[in-house]
Parts: sequence; C-alpha cells; structure tokens
Amino acid sequence: MAAINLKVNGKKQAVDIDPTTPMLWVLRDHLNLVGTKFGCGIAACGACTILVEGNAVRSCQLPVSAAANKEITTIEGLSENGDHPVQQAWLEHDVPQCGYCQAGQIMSAVSLLKSNPNPSDEDIDNAMSGNICRCGTYVRIKAAIKTAASIKS
Repeated sequence: MAAINLKVNGKKQAVDIDPTTPMLWVLRDHLNLVGTKFGCGIAACGACTILVEGNAVRSCQLPVSAAANKEITTIEGLSENGDHPVQQAWLEHDVPQCGYCQAGQIMSAVSLLKSNPNPSDEDIDNAMSGNICRCGTYVRIKAAIKTAASIKS
C-alpha cells in the first residue's frame, strides 16, 4: 500500500492503495466516480476511457501510480450541467441507445477535438476506432463529433 496523490476533476485526492491498482477501480471503488465503465479489462473496448492531461487513456490498464499528480478528468468532471459541446452534440444527434459505452466515447471525442478542432472523417475514424459500441451508433457518433467541432464552448 502507498499513499498516492491524485487530481481528479479538479479536486486533489489521496488514496492509500496498491500502486498497481488500475485507475478504473480507484475511480469506481474508492472515489465513487462510477461514470467510467468496466468493459473488457484489456483496453480493447474503450468503455473505461478517461482523460489524463487531456489525452484519452484506458483506465482499466493504467496503474494508479502512473496517474499520480496528473490532471485526470472523468465523465463526471467534463461539465457540471452536461453542457460540454460534445455532450450537447451527443444529445442533439440522439447518439446513446443502451448508453454503456457513451462515457468512453465522449471522453475519446473530447480528446480528439482538443488536439484537432476540425477533424476529417478519417481523423474521427482513427481517433474513435478503439471505442466499441454494441448498438452500432457509429454514424451518429461521427455526426455528433462534427457538430461538437462547430460549437463554441
């Protein structure tokens, strides 16, 4: 066990935990931030995506020690009122069906738009290729990302 300092959604937090514990379980089981979902556990589906220093990262494979003292953003920290441009676009395009993958999809889209504010179809496909949606809402996801790119936050 080790005391690890985190900065999650703008708040400093300390956890006393095994440093190899995946960040996913720290968020869900220790910080009660359950918006980040467990999907596959091998970083293949994207349901557990969070932002670390603004970059999309699979939290199921990220040891908490690697996230120490870095800016971590979960779906809960994206906006207080669900008014982030990506969240607005997701609603406008009626993206979610079952909703399970949506937090990871949204976080990946936010990371993409941070690094590329005007992505092409190919850019979107490449950035989102690691996020699986069992409901198959990929066309709406792409449309929502294009809409979000046009919204001024």
